[in-house]
Amino acid sequence: MPIQSAAEYVVMRIFRLFTKLPLRGIIHLISQTGTFMDYFRGFEKNSAVRGIFGEETEEVLRNLKVDFIWFGYMGVSDDDGHLMVNKRYLSTGRTEDIYLDVIHELCHVKQHMEGKELFDPRYDYVDRPTEIEAYRYAVQEAKRIGLSAAEIRVYLKTEMMSTQALNKLIKNINIEKT
Repeated sequence: MPIQSAAEYVVMRIFRLFTKLPLRGIIHLISQTGTFMDYFRGFEKNSAVRGIFGEETEEVLRNLKVDFIWFGYMGVSDDDGHLMVNKRYLSTGRTEDIYLDVIHELCHVKQHMEGKELFDPRYDYVDRPTEIEAYRYAVQEAKRIGLSAAEIRVYLKTEMMSTQALNKLIKNINIEKT
């Protein structure tokens, strides 16, 4: 197992364990839960989202649970495919980043619905087929809304990703390097 995958795997296992502990009830007392359409209005009409879910878009978004969490940024539960969003990130993140993250994570929701393994530990994060697909989709949307290659590169780079991993991700998703 690659080192980056091993570390990510351990972190995700700890996260999953934490969410299964009896503390989850306490966490929900201080967090919010709702449906996607309660908090993210208009996405059911968005062409990128419709490209992910097709004719099922409104039904999927109407039934998609959203948990507002107090850590991380945004992700999808591999248990039931619901969206997890850090409320602080929504209020402090760049609008473009949040929008593209929603697109990226909705691609993971679809992958979960299709039975794909979202966190396959056999792959490094940047080599994981589900991540490559979700990033390709987000980058396609980033280009459509007018982000430059340099802006897309900034979007793709996270604090946990080395420059080498970023370059590999860019190669894997077939976008020009800047």
